[in-house]
Amino acid sequence: MAQKTGETGQSGQDFPGFDPKTVEAYMVKDPHALAMNLARALENLGKAASEWLRPRESGEVSDSIADPVTDLVKTMSSVAEYWMSDPKRTLDAQTMLLSSYMGIWMRTLDRLSGQPGEEEPEPPQKDKRFADEDWTKNPFFSFLKQAYLVTSDWADRLVTEAEGLDDHTRHKAAFYVKQITAALSPANFVLTNPEVYRETIATSGANLVEGMRKLAEDIATGGGEFRLRQTDHSSFAVGRNLAVTPGKVIARNEVCEILQYEPSTQTVLKRPLLICPPWINKFYILDLTPQKSFIKWCVDQGHTVFVISWVNPDERHASKDWESYIREGIDFALETIEKATDEKNVNAIGYCVGGTLLAAALALHAQEKNSRIASVTFLTAQVDFTHAGDLKVFLDEEQLAVIEKQMDALGYLEGSRMAVAFNMLRASELIWPYVVSNYLRGQEPLPFDLLYWNSDSTRMAAANHAYYLRNCYLSNNLSKGEMKLAGRTISLKDIKIPVYNLATRDDHIAPAKSVFTGSSLFGGPVEFVLAGSGHIAGVVNPPEKQKYQYWTGGTSRERYEDWLAGASETKGSWWPHWHAWAEARDADRVPARKPGGDALKAIADAPGTYVLARA
Repeated sequence: MAQKTGETGQSGQDFPGFDPKTVEAYMVKDPHALAMNLARALENLGKAASEWLRPRESGEVSDSIADPVTDLVKTMSSVAEYWMSDPKRTLDAQTMLLSSYMGIWMRTLDRLSGQPGEEEPEPPQKDKRFADEDWTKNPFFSFLKQAYLVTSDWADRLVTEAEGLDDHTRHKAAFYVKQITAALSPANFVLTNPEVYRETIATSGANLVEGMRKLAEDIATGGGEFRLRQTDHSSFAVGRNLAVTPGKVIARNEVCEILQYEPSTQTVLKRPLLICPPWINKFYILDLTPQKSFIKWCVDQGHTVFVISWVNPDERHASKDWESYIREGIDFALETIEKATDEKNVNAIGYCVGGTLLAAALALHAQEKNSRIASVTFLTAQVDFTHAGDLKVFLDEEQLAVIEKQMDALGYLEGSRMAVAFNMLRASELIWPYVVSNYLRGQEPLPFDLLYWNSDSTRMAAANHAYYLRNCYLSNNLSKGEMKLAGRTISLKDIKIPVYNLATRDDHIAPAKSVFTGSSLFGGPVEFVLAGSGHIAGVVNPPEKQKYQYWTGGTSRERYEDWLAGASETKGSWWPHWHAWAEARDADRVPARKPGGDALKAIADAPGTYVLARA
């Protein structure tokens, strides 16, 4: 005769690994306290709603930039139409889902009756959302998890197996399905997340009171916009413990400041190094803490480092276009470097969209017989946008027209808009875990320098951003040789100087395949390198950390997959490999240079003033 569960405190032959005593953690201990705290939580939620509504009622905030719900419904209707237009396909879709649910139900019954049954399927990758052991041991939460996973998989298959969709619609549908399934995860709700449920019972709902207070506070801080806190902002300040590499601002105009860093070696490479960062984010991603600073590391290797620090634009910069950023940014920096060092030739680095701008500038320079840049390094920078990833979801003619209308009205695009778009690319990592932690558990986010930088968003000047979106993401003119600048039609084939082209394996902003495809467009020698990790961590990877790896030496120039199959892997950071490449182009050294030389006086200490402006 089977032993009773209650006599052993174990699940015995019922649900393997399930101890009924663990249910006690889900039983309400103090109904009165819980009811009072739920009322207080609702009161704080009302305050959050008021903070959201107030600026909209006064006209301070407008949500007219786009209607994602309309686009979502329109896109998903195309998928639904395929499956519902034929009764057989409708039945197939229903059967596909119901058979999966039946499998879950049968596995659960088998386990509850003491039968070993079939093992439940696990997510294809380790999913941090379901790390708590009750997602497996507790039959209720186990059932929820399995139902969620098979439903998500079913929704993905509806998109991938729908016929008659154009590539852009299918891409958008797949992206929207990913956003919907990420939002509807049982991990995101109090009653369906075992960890949050237990905490709510243990604190009689005090976690929800605190969480809703934080929600109201974050919306108020955002001026009516939802500003999700991913880190403890009080732990960081630019110039105090971020961007502290010693240097000076030696030149400034309406578009940028030019920083030169103090040398830390007796001699330096003869060729100065110019870094052109993206204007969509601030340059100090390359100068976080001293231990993570690529800029400081370059200085310590003997590079004379100059950095463009872009202005955080407002309505005064509305007409500053792509050419303005080349002339008043890159060209201004080259002139400044020559004044400060008496050197005409420099090595240049362009990161992300800063690299795209730099590539366009080099193609223009080639036609103008400007040979100041002697070698160039692109860090996760796209010049061909055929495989540009999920950001293309937000950019078709209809959506871009709405964005341009809003930018024309303001003179710029709010930085928060781009920040939300970037976070949505990895919603399961960059949005929902913080929603759960901050607002359901009421916890303070931990200090993290990278996420502080990520939240320090910048605005985009209207003319510049519109040109970029249309010519790169929408029309791909740079790769086609059809981009027009300064009255000329430029071609990347005119770039004959040596190119070091770095991609990162898990990049969700500049996918590795996209960066690789662009390598074939240059007219000179290209060293393509693939680093481990993603768009930020793969680039900001100091050698001392001994993290990740990089690949070199692939022979294929046609397909990214073939190149990777033939490449050699090296453990650790790509930084020393790049430095060796730069020295191989020119290893001559000269005495260390002070910022500004004899020609230019320091305007301010690094990191300057433009980087301090908050969006």
